[in-house]
Amino acid sequence: MFFLRTHKPFLSAEETEQILACIRANEHSTSGEIRLFIESKCPYMNPLDRVRELFHKLKMYETTDRNGILIYIAYKDKDFALFGDKSICDKIEANFWQVESKQLASYFSRQDYANGILACIQQVGKQLNHFFPWEGAKKNELPDEIVFGK
Repeated sequence: MFFLRTHKPFLSAEETEQILACIRANEHSTSGEIRLFIESKCPYMNPLDRVRELFHKLKMYETTDRNGILIYIAYKDKDFALFGDKSICDKIEANFWQVESKQLASYFSRQDYANGILACIQQVGKQLNHFFPWEGAKKNELPDEIVFGK
């Protein structure tokens, strides 16, 4: 007799809802867009190559202000990357991406994935709100849902 092993999903349903709520809250007062792509394994050696590819596949460059940010996670590979469009990269400090990557890695090393993602979204949101504040009715140019790959 054998038993099927069940694996805990990377994020629980509750964690997924918390993350979606965090994305929506951080996009509320900015024209910027935040997306999250999660897959089990990165098909490339360098996750930066993958996040660039996904950024284009998800057409994140089609925002009016060119200020979308994609957070990419390959959880079985324990890899991730952050990628911002031209306008946001032109405005934020050069070390922002390294600082956020170190913070995310710290959370992930403790297997505190959801809180790491939430903290990253909040920091990204602060940058977007600072440089791209939105007055009036918010137009959501990209979907907020988490994209799950293979």
